[in-house]
Amino acid sequence: MTDNVKSGQQDVPDRNIKPLELLLSRRGPFTFEEFTPGIEVAHNLTKMKVLVIGAGGLGCEILKNLALSGFRDIHVIDLDTIDLSNLNRQFLFRKTDIGKSKAIVAAEFVNKRVKGVKVTPYFGKIQDKDINYYMQFQLVICGLDNIEARRWINATLVSMVDENNPDTLKPLIDGGTEGLRGQSRVIIPTISSCFECSLDLLGPQVTFPICTIANTPRQPEHCVEYASVIEWDKAFPGQAIDGDNPEHISWLFETAKRRAAEFSITGVTYALTQGIVKHIIPAVASTNAIIAASCCNEALKIATSANQYLNNYMMYAGDSSVYTFTYEYHRKPDCAVCGNNLKHMTVPGSKTLEEFIEMLGAHPDIKANKPSLRSESMSLYFQQPPQLEEMTRKNLSKRLDELIQNGEQVTVSDRNLPFPVIVKVQLS
Repeated sequence: MTDNVKSGQQDVPDRNIKPLELLLSRRGPFTFEEFTPGIEVAHNLTKMKVLVIGAGGLGCEILKNLALSGFRDIHVIDLDTIDLSNLNRQFLFRKTDIGKSKAIVAAEFVNKRVKGVKVTPYFGKIQDKDINYYMQFQLVICGLDNIEARRWINATLVSMVDENNPDTLKPLIDGGTEGLRGQSRVIIPTISSCFECSLDLLGPQVTFPICTIANTPRQPEHCVEYASVIEWDKAFPGQAIDGDNPEHISWLFETAKRRAAEFSITGVTYALTQGIVKHIIPAVASTNAIIAASCCNEALKIATSANQYLNNYMMYAGDSSVYTFTYEYHRKPDCAVCGNNLKHMTVPGSKTLEEFIEMLGAHPDIKANKPSLRSESMSLYFQQPPQLEEMTRKNLSKRLDELIQNGEQVTVSDRNLPFPVIVKVQLS
Protein backbone atom coordinates (compact mmCIF):
# COMPACT_ATOMS: atom_id res chain seq x y z
CA MET A 1 0.00 0.00 0.00
CA THR A 2 1.43 3.39 -1.00
CA ASP A 3 1.74 6.37 1.32
CA ASN A 4 -0.87 8.20 -0.73
CA VAL A 5 -3.46 5.49 -0.12
CA LYS A 6 -2.59 5.31 3.58
CA SER A 7 -3.10 9.03 3.98
CA GLY A 8 -6.35 9.01 2.04
CA GLN A 9 -4.94 11.03 -0.86
CA GLN A 10 -5.72 9.99 -4.42
CA ASP A 11 -3.04 10.08 -7.07
CA VAL A 12 -5.21 9.75 -10.15
CA PRO A 13 -2.40 9.64 -12.75
CA ASP A 14 -0.78 6.66 -10.99
CA ARG A 15 -4.14 4.96 -10.73
CA ASN A 16 -4.63 5.43 -14.46
CA ILE A 17 -1.36 3.66 -15.22
CA LYS A 18 -1.48 0.96 -12.54
CA PRO A 19 -4.13 -1.24 -14.22
CA LEU A 20 -1.88 -1.31 -17.29
CA GLU A 21 1.07 -2.72 -15.36
CA LEU A 22 -0.11 -6.34 -15.59
CA LEU A 23 -0.84 -5.95 -19.30
CA LEU A 24 2.51 -4.34 -20.06
CA SER A 25 4.77 -6.28 -17.69
CA ARG A 26 4.93 -9.43 -19.81
CA ARG A 27 4.86 -10.54 -23.41
CA GLY A 28 1.72 -12.02 -24.89
CA PRO A 29 1.09 -14.29 -27.90
CA PHE A 30 0.28 -11.30 -30.14
CA THR A 31 2.80 -8.69 -29.00
CA PHE A 32 5.08 -7.07 -31.56
CA GLU A 33 8.69 -8.23 -31.63
CA GLU A 34 9.93 -4.78 -30.59
CA PHE A 35 7.75 -4.79 -27.46
CA THR A 36 9.82 -4.55 -24.26
CA PRO A 37 7.79 -5.42 -21.14
CA GLY A 38 7.93 -3.05 -18.20
CA ILE A 39 6.25 -0.15 -16.49
CA GLU A 40 8.32 2.23 -18.62
CA VAL A 41 6.03 1.40 -21.55
CA ALA A 42 3.04 2.72 -19.61
CA HIS A 43 4.91 5.88 -18.66
CA ASN A 44 5.72 6.47 -22.34
CA LEU A 45 2.02 7.11 -22.83
CA THR A 46 2.43 10.31 -20.85
CA LYS A 47 4.78 11.63 -23.53
CA MET A 48 2.60 10.75 -26.50
CA LYS A 49 0.65 13.62 -28.04
CA VAL A 50 -2.72 12.52 -29.43
CA LEU A 51 -5.23 14.49 -31.50
CA VAL A 52 -8.95 13.74 -31.26
CA ILE A 53 -11.06 15.18 -34.07
CA GLY A 54 -14.66 15.64 -33.00
CA ALA A 55 -16.13 16.14 -29.52
CA GLY A 56 -19.62 14.81 -30.16
CA GLY A 57 -21.08 11.43 -29.25
CA LEU A 58 -17.97 9.47 -30.25
CA GLY A 59 -15.54 12.20 -29.25
CA CYS A 60 -16.80 12.42 -25.66
CA GLU A 61 -16.34 8.67 -25.23
CA ILE A 62 -12.90 8.75 -26.86
CA LEU A 63 -11.66 11.62 -24.68
CA LYS A 64 -12.85 9.88 -21.53
CA ASN A 65 -11.26 6.57 -22.53
CA LEU A 66 -7.92 8.10 -23.47
CA ALA A 67 -7.72 10.12 -20.26
CA LEU A 68 -8.40 7.02 -18.16
CA SER A 69 -5.95 4.85 -20.15
CA GLY A 70 -2.79 6.75 -19.28
CA PHE A 71 -2.65 9.26 -22.15
CA ARG A 72 -1.82 12.67 -20.71
CA ASP A 73 -1.30 15.06 -23.65
CA ILE A 74 -4.54 15.14 -25.63
CA HIS A 75 -5.75 17.75 -28.10
CA VAL A 76 -9.29 18.01 -29.45
CA ILE A 77 -10.79 19.89 -32.40
CA ASP A 78 -14.50 20.54 -32.99
CA LEU A 79 -16.29 23.36 -34.78
CA ASP A 80 -19.71 22.65 -33.25
CA THR A 81 -21.52 24.15 -30.27
CA ILE A 82 -23.61 22.28 -27.72
CA ASP A 83 -27.30 21.82 -28.41
CA LEU A 84 -30.05 20.54 -26.13
CA SER A 85 -30.43 17.43 -28.30
CA ASN A 86 -26.79 16.48 -27.56
CA LEU A 87 -27.23 16.02 -23.83
CA ASN A 88 -28.77 12.53 -23.91
CA ARG A 89 -25.55 10.93 -25.14
CA GLN A 90 -22.71 13.51 -25.03
CA PHE A 91 -22.15 13.09 -21.31
CA LEU A 92 -19.37 15.66 -20.87
CA PHE A 93 -21.92 18.44 -21.33
CA ARG A 94 -24.64 19.89 -19.09
CA LYS A 95 -27.69 22.06 -19.75
CA THR A 96 -25.78 25.15 -18.66
CA ASP A 97 -23.26 24.46 -21.46
CA ILE A 98 -25.78 24.91 -24.28
CA GLY A 99 -24.42 27.29 -26.90
CA LYS A 100 -20.80 26.82 -25.84
CA SER A 101 -17.98 25.18 -27.79
CA LYS A 102 -17.99 21.38 -27.57
CA ALA A 103 -14.20 21.19 -27.72
CA ILE A 104 -13.65 23.75 -24.96
CA VAL A 105 -16.30 22.38 -22.59
CA ALA A 106 -15.17 18.78 -23.12
CA ALA A 107 -11.56 19.71 -22.42
CA GLU A 108 -12.48 21.60 -19.25
CA PHE A 109 -14.57 18.68 -18.00
CA VAL A 110 -11.83 16.08 -18.49
CA ASN A 111 -9.10 18.36 -17.13
CA LYS A 112 -11.15 18.92 -13.98
CA ARG A 113 -12.07 15.28 -13.40
CA VAL A 114 -8.83 13.47 -14.31
CA LYS A 115 -5.79 14.84 -12.52
CA GLY A 116 -2.56 15.00 -14.49
CA VAL A 117 -4.28 14.95 -17.89
CA LYS A 118 -4.09 18.01 -20.10
CA VAL A 119 -6.68 18.29 -22.88
CA THR A 120 -6.05 21.24 -25.21
CA PRO A 121 -9.10 22.34 -27.21
CA TYR A 122 -9.50 24.11 -30.51
CA PHE A 123 -12.89 25.56 -31.44
CA GLY A 124 -12.87 25.59 -35.23
CA LYS A 125 -12.41 23.56 -38.39
CA ILE A 126 -9.66 21.04 -39.03
CA GLN A 127 -8.96 22.94 -42.25
CA ASP A 128 -7.92 25.96 -40.16
CA LYS A 129 -4.70 24.20 -39.17
CA ASP A 130 -1.64 23.71 -41.35
CA ILE A 131 0.63 20.71 -41.78
CA ASN A 132 3.00 21.93 -39.04
CA TYR A 133 0.14 21.64 -36.56
CA TYR A 134 -0.65 18.03 -37.49
CA MET A 135 3.04 17.10 -37.58
CA GLN A 136 3.32 17.50 -33.78
CA PHE A 137 1.06 14.50 -33.04
CA GLN A 138 2.01 10.85 -32.88
CA LEU A 139 -1.55 9.61 -33.33
CA VAL A 140 -4.84 10.97 -34.72
CA ILE A 141 -8.27 9.60 -33.77
CA CYS A 142 -11.42 10.65 -35.62
CA GLY A 143 -14.89 10.69 -34.12
CA LEU A 144 -16.51 12.54 -37.01
CA ASP A 145 -20.05 12.58 -38.37
CA ASN A 146 -19.36 13.48 -42.00
CA ILE A 147 -17.44 12.07 -44.95
CA GLU A 148 -15.94 15.32 -46.21
CA ALA A 149 -13.88 15.95 -43.05
CA ARG A 150 -12.65 12.35 -43.05
CA ARG A 151 -11.51 12.67 -46.64
CA TRP A 152 -9.69 15.92 -45.84
CA ILE A 153 -7.75 14.67 -42.82
CA ASN A 154 -6.97 11.38 -44.58
CA ALA A 155 -5.53 13.23 -47.61
CA THR A 156 -3.60 15.59 -45.33
CA LEU A 157 -1.94 12.81 -43.32
CA VAL A 158 -1.03 10.90 -46.49
CA SER A 159 0.50 14.03 -48.04
CA MET A 160 2.66 14.57 -44.94
CA VAL A 161 4.52 11.26 -45.22
CA ASP A 162 8.20 11.52 -46.11
CA GLU A 163 9.72 8.10 -46.77
CA ASN A 164 13.06 9.30 -45.40
CA ASN A 165 11.56 10.51 -42.12
CA PRO A 166 9.54 7.95 -40.11
CA ASP A 167 8.31 10.69 -37.76
CA THR A 168 6.12 12.08 -40.54
CA LEU A 169 3.95 8.96 -40.55
CA LYS A 170 0.93 9.55 -38.30
CA PRO A 171 -1.42 6.57 -37.76
CA LEU A 172 -5.08 7.46 -38.15
CA ILE A 173 -7.81 5.65 -36.20
CA ASP A 174 -11.28 6.32 -37.55
CA GLY A 175 -14.56 5.51 -35.86
CA GLY A 176 -18.07 5.96 -37.16
CA THR A 177 -21.59 5.03 -36.09
CA GLU A 178 -24.97 4.86 -37.77
CA GLY A 179 -27.76 3.93 -35.42
CA LEU A 180 -27.05 0.45 -34.05
CA ARG A 181 -24.20 -0.13 -36.49
CA GLY A 182 -20.66 1.17 -36.50
CA GLN A 183 -17.08 0.60 -37.55
CA SER A 184 -13.54 1.36 -36.49
CA ARG A 185 -10.43 1.15 -38.59
CA VAL A 186 -6.71 1.69 -38.44
CA ILE A 187 -5.07 3.57 -41.32
CA ILE A 188 -1.29 3.65 -41.64
CA PRO A 189 -0.82 6.34 -44.31
CA THR A 190 0.88 5.10 -47.52
CA ILE A 191 1.12 1.57 -46.05
CA SER A 192 -2.42 0.33 -45.47
CA SER A 193 -5.54 1.28 -47.39
CA CYS A 194 -6.60 4.85 -46.72
CA PHE A 195 -10.09 6.25 -46.24
CA GLU A 196 -10.32 7.21 -49.90
CA CYS A 197 -9.59 3.61 -50.93
CA SER A 198 -12.80 2.46 -49.26
CA LEU A 199 -15.27 5.07 -50.52
CA ASP A 200 -17.12 2.35 -52.39
CA LEU A 201 -18.09 0.85 -49.01
CA LEU A 202 -20.37 3.84 -48.54
CA GLY A 203 -23.79 3.83 -50.11
CA PRO A 204 -24.38 6.12 -53.08
CA GLN A 205 -25.24 9.64 -52.08
CA VAL A 206 -28.81 10.70 -52.77
CA THR A 207 -28.73 13.25 -55.58
CA PHE A 208 -31.48 14.97 -57.51
CA PRO A 209 -31.30 16.15 -61.13
CA ILE A 210 -30.82 19.89 -61.34
CA CYS A 211 -33.69 20.21 -63.81
CA THR A 212 -36.04 18.47 -61.34
CA ILE A 213 -35.26 20.65 -58.36
CA ALA A 214 -35.37 23.80 -60.54
CA ASN A 215 -38.53 23.11 -62.54
CA THR A 216 -40.65 20.22 -61.27
CA PRO A 217 -40.08 19.53 -57.54
CA ARG A 218 -42.21 16.69 -56.17
CA GLN A 219 -40.68 15.91 -52.77
CA PRO A 220 -39.80 18.05 -49.72
CA GLU A 221 -36.17 17.06 -50.31
CA HIS A 222 -36.34 18.73 -53.75
CA CYS A 223 -37.35 21.99 -52.07
CA VAL A 224 -34.45 21.85 -49.61
CA GLU A 225 -32.01 21.10 -52.43
CA TYR A 226 -33.45 24.01 -54.41
CA ALA A 227 -32.81 26.33 -51.47
CA SER A 228 -29.25 25.08 -50.88
CA VAL A 229 -28.13 24.57 -54.50
CA ILE A 230 -29.83 27.42 -56.38
CA GLU A 231 -31.20 30.10 -54.05
CA TRP A 232 -28.28 30.16 -51.61
CA ASP A 233 -25.75 31.00 -54.32
CA LYS A 234 -28.02 33.77 -55.61
CA ALA A 235 -28.43 35.32 -52.17
CA PHE A 236 -24.89 34.72 -50.88
CA PRO A 237 -22.53 34.37 -53.88
CA GLY A 238 -19.21 32.82 -53.00
CA GLN A 239 -20.22 31.94 -49.43
CA ALA A 240 -20.30 28.25 -48.43
CA ILE A 241 -23.16 26.87 -46.38
CA ASP A 242 -22.16 26.09 -42.80
CA GLY A 243 -24.36 23.24 -41.61
CA ASP A 244 -23.49 24.08 -38.02
CA ASN A 245 -24.68 27.68 -38.29
CA PRO A 246 -28.33 27.98 -37.09
CA GLU A 247 -28.78 31.18 -39.13
CA HIS A 248 -27.81 29.34 -42.33
CA ILE A 249 -30.12 26.42 -41.62
CA SER A 250 -33.01 28.75 -40.70
CA TRP A 251 -32.59 30.69 -43.95
CA LEU A 252 -32.59 27.48 -45.99
CA PHE A 253 -35.62 26.17 -44.08
CA GLU A 254 -37.68 29.31 -44.72
CA THR A 255 -36.66 29.37 -48.39
CA ALA A 256 -37.50 25.68 -48.83
CA LYS A 257 -40.83 26.16 -47.06
CA ARG A 258 -41.84 28.93 -49.46
CA ARG A 259 -40.82 26.75 -52.40
CA ALA A 260 -42.87 23.86 -51.04
CA ALA A 261 -45.94 26.08 -50.59
CA GLU A 262 -45.62 27.24 -54.20
CA PHE A 263 -45.92 23.64 -55.44
CA SER A 264 -48.30 22.39 -52.70
CA ILE A 265 -45.65 20.10 -51.20
CA THR A 266 -45.79 19.18 -47.52
CA GLY A 267 -43.14 17.80 -45.18
CA VAL A 268 -40.47 20.53 -45.18
CA THR A 269 -39.25 20.86 -41.59
CA TYR A 270 -36.25 22.39 -39.86
CA ALA A 271 -35.01 18.90 -38.92
CA LEU A 272 -35.31 17.69 -42.54
CA THR A 273 -33.43 20.75 -43.77
CA GLN A 274 -30.64 20.27 -41.25
CA GLY A 275 -30.49 16.54 -41.97
CA ILE A 276 -30.07 17.05 -45.73
CA VAL A 277 -27.50 19.83 -45.40
CA LYS A 278 -25.40 18.09 -42.73
CA HIS A 279 -26.08 14.50 -43.83
CA ILE A 280 -27.10 13.78 -40.23
CA ILE A 281 -26.91 10.15 -39.12
CA PRO A 282 -28.92 8.90 -36.12
CA ALA A 283 -26.83 8.30 -33.00
CA VAL A 284 -27.20 5.67 -30.26
CA ALA A 285 -25.21 6.10 -27.05
CA SER A 286 -24.36 2.41 -26.62
CA THR A 287 -23.04 2.18 -30.18
CA ASN A 288 -20.86 5.23 -29.61
CA ALA A 289 -19.46 3.62 -26.46
CA ILE A 290 -18.59 0.37 -28.23
CA ILE A 291 -16.93 2.01 -31.22
CA ALA A 292 -15.04 4.51 -29.05
CA ALA A 293 -13.77 1.63 -26.91
CA SER A 294 -12.51 -0.12 -30.03
CA CYS A 295 -10.77 3.05 -31.25
CA CYS A 296 -9.05 3.63 -27.92
CA ASN A 297 -8.08 -0.03 -27.67
CA GLU A 298 -6.29 0.34 -31.01
CA ALA A 299 -4.66 3.57 -29.80
CA LEU A 300 -3.27 1.74 -26.77
CA LYS A 301 -1.92 -1.06 -28.98
CA ILE A 302 -0.19 1.37 -31.32
CA ALA A 303 1.22 3.43 -28.45
CA THR A 304 2.66 0.47 -26.52
CA SER A 305 3.17 -2.30 -29.13
CA ALA A 306 1.69 -4.61 -26.47
CA ASN A 307 -0.55 -6.20 -29.07
CA GLN A 308 -0.95 -6.17 -32.81
CA TYR A 309 -3.31 -3.49 -33.97
CA LEU A 310 -6.32 -4.03 -36.18
CA ASN A 311 -5.61 -4.96 -39.78
CA ASN A 312 -7.49 -2.93 -40.69
CA TYR A 313 -11.34 -2.77 -40.53
CA MET A 314 -13.84 -3.76 -37.86
CA MET A 315 -17.60 -3.75 -38.39
CA TYR A 316 -20.13 -3.78 -35.56
CA ALA A 317 -23.75 -4.80 -36.11
CA GLY A 318 -25.74 -4.04 -32.99
CA ASP A 319 -29.04 -4.72 -34.72
CA SER A 320 -27.96 -8.36 -35.09
CA SER A 321 -27.13 -8.79 -31.40
CA VAL A 322 -23.57 -7.87 -30.35
CA TYR A 323 -21.89 -9.00 -33.54
CA THR A 324 -18.53 -7.89 -34.94
CA PHE A 325 -16.23 -9.04 -37.68
CA THR A 326 -12.90 -7.81 -39.00
CA TYR A 327 -11.25 -7.89 -42.39
CA GLU A 328 -8.38 -6.33 -44.29
CA TYR A 329 -9.34 -3.74 -46.87
CA HIS A 330 -6.58 -3.61 -49.49
CA ARG A 331 -5.11 -0.48 -50.99
CA LYS A 332 -6.36 0.54 -54.39
CA PRO A 333 -3.58 1.13 -56.94
CA ASP A 334 -5.67 3.90 -58.51
CA CYS A 335 -6.69 5.56 -55.23
CA ALA A 336 -6.88 9.31 -55.72
CA VAL A 337 -4.98 9.91 -52.45
CA CYS A 338 -2.46 7.13 -51.88
CA GLY A 339 -2.28 5.74 -55.42
CA ASN A 340 -2.68 6.93 -59.00
CA ASN A 341 -4.92 10.00 -59.12
CA LEU A 342 -6.25 9.22 -62.63
CA LYS A 343 -9.75 7.74 -62.84
CA HIS A 344 -11.26 6.02 -65.88
CA MET A 345 -14.92 6.24 -66.84
CA THR A 346 -16.72 4.88 -69.90
CA VAL A 347 -19.74 7.05 -70.67
CA PRO A 348 -22.15 7.07 -73.63
CA GLY A 349 -21.45 10.12 -75.76
CA SER A 350 -25.19 10.75 -75.88
CA LYS A 351 -25.25 11.55 -72.15
CA THR A 352 -25.63 15.20 -71.32
CA LEU A 353 -23.12 17.01 -69.14
CA GLU A 354 -25.78 17.24 -66.44
CA GLU A 355 -26.22 13.45 -66.50
CA PHE A 356 -22.43 13.04 -66.37
CA ILE A 357 -22.33 15.24 -63.25
CA GLU A 358 -24.97 12.98 -61.65
CA MET A 359 -22.76 9.97 -62.49
CA LEU A 360 -19.82 11.65 -60.75
CA GLY A 361 -21.94 12.02 -57.62
CA ALA A 362 -22.84 8.34 -57.68
CA HIS A 363 -19.32 7.13 -58.56
CA PRO A 364 -17.99 5.17 -55.55
CA ASP A 365 -14.46 6.62 -55.87
CA ILE A 366 -15.42 10.24 -56.50
CA LYS A 367 -18.75 11.15 -54.84
CA ALA A 368 -18.68 14.77 -55.96
CA ASN A 369 -21.78 16.65 -54.77
CA LYS A 370 -21.45 19.98 -56.56
CA PRO A 371 -18.48 19.66 -58.91
CA SER A 372 -16.92 22.13 -61.29
CA LEU A 373 -15.51 20.56 -64.44
CA ARG A 374 -12.87 21.57 -66.93
CA SER A 375 -11.63 19.56 -69.90
CA GLU A 376 -8.18 19.89 -71.46
CA SER A 377 -9.56 22.49 -73.89
CA MET A 378 -12.44 24.34 -72.20
CA SER A 379 -14.39 25.12 -69.06
CA LEU A 380 -17.35 22.71 -69.00
CA TYR A 381 -19.25 23.86 -65.92
CA PHE A 382 -18.40 25.92 -62.85
CA GLN A 383 -20.43 26.12 -59.64
CA GLN A 384 -18.79 29.39 -58.58
CA PRO A 385 -18.57 32.33 -59.01
CA PRO A 386 -22.13 33.12 -60.19
CA GLN A 387 -20.87 34.80 -63.38
CA LEU A 388 -19.02 31.65 -64.47
CA GLU A 389 -21.93 29.45 -63.42
CA GLU A 390 -24.24 31.47 -65.66
CA MET A 391 -21.78 31.39 -68.57
CA THR A 392 -21.28 27.60 -68.41
CA ARG A 393 -24.86 26.61 -67.51
CA LYS A 394 -25.75 26.20 -71.17
CA ASN A 395 -23.35 23.24 -71.37
CA LEU A 396 -25.44 21.19 -68.93
CA SER A 397 -27.94 20.24 -71.64
CA LYS A 398 -25.28 19.46 -74.28
CA ARG A 399 -24.14 15.94 -75.17
CA LEU A 400 -20.71 14.87 -73.98
CA ASP A 401 -19.57 14.08 -77.53
CA GLU A 402 -20.25 17.75 -78.36
CA LEU A 403 -18.06 18.95 -75.51
CA ILE A 404 -15.10 16.58 -75.17
CA GLN A 405 -13.02 14.24 -77.30
CA ASN A 406 -12.86 10.49 -76.73
CA GLY A 407 -10.15 9.77 -74.12
CA GLU A 408 -9.95 13.39 -73.02
CA GLN A 409 -9.17 14.11 -69.37
CA VAL A 410 -11.64 16.09 -67.27
CA THR A 411 -10.56 17.76 -64.01
CA VAL A 412 -13.26 17.54 -61.32
CA SER A 413 -13.14 20.01 -58.42
CA ASP A 414 -15.60 20.09 -55.54
CA ARG A 415 -15.56 22.02 -52.27
CA ASN A 416 -16.28 18.70 -50.54
CA LEU A 417 -13.26 17.02 -52.15
CA PRO A 418 -9.88 17.54 -50.48
CA PHE A 419 -8.20 17.47 -53.92
CA PRO A 420 -9.09 17.68 -57.63
CA VAL A 421 -9.80 14.38 -59.38
CA ILE A 422 -8.76 13.77 -62.98
CA VAL A 423 -11.14 11.57 -64.97
CA LYS A 424 -10.19 10.08 -68.33
CA VAL A 425 -13.48 9.79 -70.20
CA GLN A 426 -13.95 7.07 -72.81
CA LEU A 427 -17.00 7.85 -74.95
CA SER A 428 -19.03 4.86 -76.10
